[in-house]
Formats: sequence, structure tokens, C-alpha cells
Amino acid sequence: MTSSSKIAVRELPLFPLPEVVLFPTRPLPLHIFEFRYRIMMNTILESDRRFGVLMVDPVKGTIANVGCCAEIIHYQRLPDDRMKMLTLGQQRFRVLEYVREKPYRVGLVEWLEDNPPAKDLRPFASEVEQLLRDVVRLSAKLTEQNIELPEELPDLPTELSYWVASNLYGVAAEQQSLLEMQDTVARLEREAEILTTTRNHLAARSVLKDTFNQNS
Repeated sequence: MTSSSKIAVRELPLFPLPEVVLFPTRPLPLHIFEFRYRIMMNTILESDRRFGVLMVDPVKGTIANVGCCAEIIHYQRLPDDRMKMLTLGQQRFRVLEYVREKPYRVGLVEWLEDNPPAKDLRPFASEVEQLLRDVVRLSAKLTEQNIELPEELPDLPTELSYWVASNLYGVAAEQQSLLEMQDTVARLEREAEILTTTRNHLAARSVLKDTFNQNS
């Protein structure tokens, strides 16, 4: 018996990007200027407008094996054939093998999905959302800036887990780990840990700031 993941195998043009991890449902603006990727995008625009984004570790020089498919939503051609485009993350994939390397990489990929949850994840997702709101509130207080979350955060726990992961900054390796998880609970649990640590750190700094302001 063949599993469904083995059936859903296809060739996909691949776009490796240093320290960029794309998640499903999340936007990714791109500026395409390198010749081989201009060729790639022109080819993609004539087909289904889809390609794979893979994170490159600039220190190790390695390319991740799990990435996210991007679909071109809008694009603009600039005078010297460079392009600006907005893409949107679709489903995740694992590279099974590279079919070719030149002029750009093309991989044979299989699609990845999260395992069906064994319980209702909405209460836990609500806890993660509250942690997120605490972090944003404390960040705004400390920086004295108006930082706001979008009016409508994703309702579905899996989509919320992607939203939180995509908005973590400066931790590409951590984001890659979250992308590779195939368990929504595990992803939300890890995000809750990260947000709790961040909230506690910000809260401590906020207390120090308040104390300093009272004494000054």
C-alpha cells in the first residue's frame, strides 16, 4: 500500500535563501536580481507560479532539507529585468533528491502535513495567543512605541503556530526546527516556551525601568 505522501511527489524549482524560513499562509516579499533566479522566475511565471524556499545556514553553508512552497501573488518587472514580487507560503515539503543543479536547483519533493491532533487545540492556542499579547504589550512599554498585533490573528491552532513562528526574529535555526515539526501541539509548546522566556525577560526589564523612572 502506497502512502499518500509518496503519491504527492513532484519536481519543484528551489530558491535557497540565507536565514529565511517561510511558513504556510505567511507572505514573503522578494527582490530577484541574480541572473539564474531571474531565469527561474520567468520560467515559473509561465507555469503554476510555485517554487520552494529553503533556508541556508550562512555559517555552516548548508541548505535545509525541509522547506515551504511559495506561490507568486504579485510581481513587478524593473528596468534591468530585476523583479519585485510578493509570494505566499503554501504547503511544506521535504527534498528527496536534487534532479538538477544548473542554472538553478530543482528537487524531487514530497509534501508534509501536521499529524491530526488527538485533542481540541483551541484552549492551548488561546494560551499562546495571550503570551503573544503580553510580549507585545511589554515590548511597546519598554520601547515607548506603538506596537500592535493585527486585528485578526489566525483562529486555527495550526495557522496560529505558523504565524508565531514566522514572526520570531533573529533565530532562523529555531524557526527551521519549528517548520520541520509535524505536530501542532509540539510546535505550540515550543512557542509557548519561547514566548514565556521573552515575557519574563521583558517584565524584569520593565520593572527595572519603572524603578529607575521613579528614582530619577
